[in-house]
Amino acid sequence: MRVGVSSYSFWHFRGAPYPLERVLEDAARMGAAGCEVLEVQLGEDTSLRRLHGLRRRALTLGLDLYALSTHQDFVSPDPEVRAAQVARTSRSLDVASALGAPCIRVNSGRWKTIPSFDDFMANGGTEPSLPGHTEEEAYGWVVAALAELLPQAERLGVILALENHWGLTARPEGVARILGALPSPYVGGVLDTGNHLRAAQDPYAHMEQLAPSAVLVHAKSYLGGGEWYDLDIDYRRVGQILRAANFSGYVSLEFEGRAPAAQAVPQALAEVRAGLGI
Repeated sequence: MRVGVSSYSFWHFRGAPYPLERVLEDAARMGAAGCEVLEVQLGEDTSLRRLHGLRRRALTLGLDLYALSTHQDFVSPDPEVRAAQVARTSRSLDVASALGAPCIRVNSGRWKTIPSFDDFMANGGTEPSLPGHTEEEAYGWVVAALAELLPQAERLGVILALENHWGLTARPEGVARILGALPSPYVGGVLDTGNHLRAAQDPYAHMEQLAPSAVLVHAKSYLGGGEWYDLDIDYRRVGQILRAANFSGYVSLEFEGRAPAAQAVPQALAEVRAGLGI
């Protein structure tokens, strides 16, 4: 296993995005093996010149750009809305290919029947379906959207990596349902160590369910107190679960605490490495 850092660790959607060029410099200085790029942090300039410049800088710093973290929401009864989300994700696949990133983090989406994200978090990342619609429909929408994107993913050699990220994928059974409908080496999972804990009585049992399909792992840290909640994650136990599943890929730090990133990210990287025995 190798430990990298997500650019999200330096910017939590508040204020101006922390420049990715600086993220790469910081990640290298802090001893990360690579960097996961949060797509919204790129801003409006996604030109090939910019993307290839980031790719070249990562190379000269000795960093892998191992993933592009994207956002989409396929849970809508409106076919035009879903089509727009497919088009958005198609562009993300092109961005990942230009960066040389072998996978993109994808989401299923959610109903948004709980408008406030804080309230949604308080409800464990789950919510009721829209009146007149069912979760059965929603799973079908998500599978159909990812199936539409799969030929492009295969052509570019970029894996669609579905994260346990609230909504339909708040529990491992939801992740398994979607992945099971898309048997392809270009579809896999992202095991996030923080996203399912609030909905699970035994979070490590959930990790055991997710680990066999994982192509990437997100390691959460909450130094200084979490932005939305705090969790005490036993990375020694996480490491045992990953090794039992023969996972030897990237563990990507997602620092989600309130402490200053300049001090907290190196500390969190060290704690994750120590816990995993790396």
